Amino acid sequence: MRPMFLPEVEQGNPGGAYAHPINELRAAGHPVPQIMHLFAYKPDRTDFLSRFTQGVMRGPSPLPAGFRELIAAFTSRRNDCLF
Repeated sequence: MRPMFLPEVEQGNPGGAYAHPINELRAAGHPVPQIMHLFAYKPDRTDFLSRFTQGVMRGPSPLPAGFRELIAAFTSRRNDCLF
């Protein structure tokens, strides 16, 4: 995975709900998705966005969760963003 060029974000101590998953990925030697770094950098500003995203992707909807994931993956790919 290419670096974000934001070393204080990527290498800092993560906080919030993403701290534990980031530390586990690091300990296992796995790359950490960049979005997780951003969410963990200032959790007081991003926890609401994480809850919102989970609500949209997993909450009640006429579309099944798998179809919503497919839409998100397609949109990410169209934006040249690895999903």
